[in-house]
Amino acid sequence: MWIDKNKVSTCFLGCIAIGVMTLISACDSKKEPESVSLFEPTGPSEQTSIHRWPNLEHKVNLDSDVEERINVLLEKMTLEQKVGQMTQAEITWVTPADVKRLHLGSVLNGGGSFLHGKRHASVDEWVQYMDEIYDASMDTSDGGLAIPVTYGIDAVHGNNKFGHATIFPHNIGLGATRNVDLMRKIGEITALEVLAIGADWTFAPTLAVAQDLRWGRSYESFAEQPELIAEYGKALVEGVQGVANTPDFLGDDHVYATAKHWVGDGGTDNGIDQGDTTMDEEDLVKLQASAYFPTIESGVQSIMASHNFWKGEKLHGHKYLLTDVLKERLGFDGFIIGDWNAHGNVKGCTNDSCPQSVNAGLDMFMVVEDYEAFINNTVKQVNDGIIPMSRIDDAVRRILRVKIRSGLFDKGRPSSRPHAGDKGLMGNEAHREVARQAVRESLVLLKNNDNLLPLNPTGHILIAGDGADNMAKQSGGWTISWQSTEVTKDDFTGASTLLDGFKQTIASAGGTMEYQQEGQYKQKPDAAIVVFGESPYAEWFGDIKTIAYQPDDSKDAALLRSLKAQGIPVVAVFLTGRPLWVNKEINASDAFVAAWLPGSEGKAVAEVLFANADGSVNYDFKGKLSFSWPKLASQVVLNSYSSDYDPLFPYGYGLNYADEVQLALLSEENDYRVQSGNDAEYPLLVKGLNQPWELFYDYGEDNGKKPVFIEGSRTQNSTVAIMEADFSAQGDAVEFSWSGEQPAYMGIGSKTYQEDLSRFGEQGVIQFDVRSIEPPATPIVLNVGCSNGYCKSIDISHNLPLSDGETWSTVTVPLQCFEREGLKLESVDAPFSLYSESKNRLRITNIVYLKKEAQISPQECE
Repeated sequence: MWIDKNKVSTCFLGCIAIGVMTLISACDSKKEPESVSLFEPTGPSEQTSIHRWPNLEHKVNLDSDVEERINVLLEKMTLEQKVGQMTQAEITWVTPADVKRLHLGSVLNGGGSFLHGKRHASVDEWVQYMDEIYDASMDTSDGGLAIPVTYGIDAVHGNNKFGHATIFPHNIGLGATRNVDLMRKIGEITALEVLAIGADWTFAPTLAVAQDLRWGRSYESFAEQPELIAEYGKALVEGVQGVANTPDFLGDDHVYATAKHWVGDGGTDNGIDQGDTTMDEEDLVKLQASAYFPTIESGVQSIMASHNFWKGEKLHGHKYLLTDVLKERLGFDGFIIGDWNAHGNVKGCTNDSCPQSVNAGLDMFMVVEDYEAFINNTVKQVNDGIIPMSRIDDAVRRILRVKIRSGLFDKGRPSSRPHAGDKGLMGNEAHREVARQAVRESLVLLKNNDNLLPLNPTGHILIAGDGADNMAKQSGGWTISWQSTEVTKDDFTGASTLLDGFKQTIASAGGTMEYQQEGQYKQKPDAAIVVFGESPYAEWFGDIKTIAYQPDDSKDAALLRSLKAQGIPVVAVFLTGRPLWVNKEINASDAFVAAWLPGSEGKAVAEVLFANADGSVNYDFKGKLSFSWPKLASQVVLNSYSSDYDPLFPYGYGLNYADEVQLALLSEENDYRVQSGNDAEYPLLVKGLNQPWELFYDYGEDNGKKPVFIEGSRTQNSTVAIMEADFSAQGDAVEFSWSGEQPAYMGIGSKTYQEDLSRFGEQGVIQFDVRSIEPPATPIVLNVGCSNGYCKSIDISHNLPLSDGETWSTVTVPLQCFEREGLKLESVDAPFSLYSESKNRLRITNIVYLKKEAQISPQECE
């Protein structure tokens, strides 16, 4: 066993990145004025021209009374209070006392976080918490100023954190509706359901223009064309905020919105999330940024900077795009909010120190966990002349402007505001009917040979496929939790799956139905509906190497073929966050429907697929593709403005019941296969937990060796705590905490799955990065488990880094150490777990099995 001592504190790593002189500036408290230039952000270059960007006409102008009110506040604020306003902390790590003590400007909850760790905290509990942080922000007993805190939430398809809310289709489905008025209604409803929990700010809408379908956030994009996105974004923002220059603007029925992510997130090379967008400036303006222009003109109050790079420069440190373009040329007068610790990935920065981003024009920093250190470092950098005071004042002015405009200074405690605590707003029938309309109008009919649809509801119908009764698949990521992989029907109140709608429709018409996932039946059906598609994902978890759906096992195509071979007419309903190469599945079905990610109102699908009992059309198909559908698996970038455009179904395609189109058989040859050899590493926790593995804890003998597998990314009890954490990006690490109350195991495993890892054998190792936050008083033991329990264990205590809470180190454990103890790697069901008998706390990431040449002595396994 050995340890890589080259991985040291994040401050030291960041300093190495910009050289020895910057090392002195960033890590030494004695900074010299000459080092200021080292922290200058990216500005214009020979390849940029501000004249490529338009002059916009703004509907919301500066108000002299508001600006004077800001002047008075700025004169009274200390530097510490100003930087506090620029800082946003995450609900898991912040308390109301912190809000008061540090004068924090904002609090948020991440996609995987829950109020007080409660997955289903009530509306009343949320409103109470909003009151607590508001009261803390308005407490002047320490001599501070009363400046209300603002709370941000990712209400990206409805107030989707809440299972009793109305969950709308994801953007890709909404793009297919071509209904701008519907977008405005959705914005209005989302605002009301956000207000119900006492919050005042949503991180939506996403205005990304997805170019490469391998991108894991493709479903957050409305369309491949920026013109449609621009129209939708404007309507959604007006729905959320109210229409500018009307009494309704930012009134009692509205919250303020965020246009995100500025800019180029949908255009990264190879569709890599948070990757590099290398298009030239002219294309950046035309294909990516233009989607924002009507939204900015309409008065969107915040814009979120993107995680991606533009030509190798991180957007969070890009002065030209944040300040020169967005603020000065385009005239945006709200504030720019950072994304989850993204400033920490700017060259030379860490999560708790990034003068480059401040100077570049970022106004509020989503610091998440290291907010106090960030405030202290930023204050020092101002005092040392690294950050100009004028830049701090500009950032705080913008934040205060939005808080005043949105009424936070005047509306009082969240619980006293209109709609706060109104449970009747969350998921009420009127809201759900709008969501059902969105589902109906988003469905795109791609194939309807022999006019099989609409189906007769009085017949005998078979429902099959693993998506028919699956809330996780139909809702997609950003639903209840961040990735939503663990979401079940029990997480929702009042919602319906597609199966619920089929049951209701068929029963009310006098027909009969059988439901069996694998397609078995007792009575031969008149027709079969098979619902299948992608499993849920969010952000980089959804990045894929090929757009071929099920390129290897073809399980769903086999089910469709089997039913069709039995002479049963087959309707395929595809749940997906993007067009994929599904030629096999289209060939094996008589009708094929792209249902996207419909959200909580799955029963609306049946309202379109089935006729009325008398045979008349109930609802016709209206949906039109907002993304071109690939003919070949190699068409990962397929846009209607491309010179070599040759789709299977073009942008704007979509049949209705009056169309009579016979689709011929398609080629099933996959021209874009991705190979991975046996020497490839086997990741367990890389950029997050990899399927099919789950997190678990176990009290060992005291618990009868019965591991408890947790749903989601966090759990806590009197003995153990497991929570999602960060290494270099959001949610790419796990934190394990032992209270010391009793011995416990925590780790990665599966209750049903076993992996053959024998290929790593003689030259294999387990490798992981670890950060020791609290020192263990007793040994930390690494275990590899099989079907008979924790088969083999190795004490790794002396290989952990110093418990300074900051240092990350790489630990490598030869698998020979386990094999010498008799472990058989052919059937591993718990490939990584840690055991402790005392109190301690570790962060772990980048857990992989890999082949690595090594000479192992017996002592290294002790």
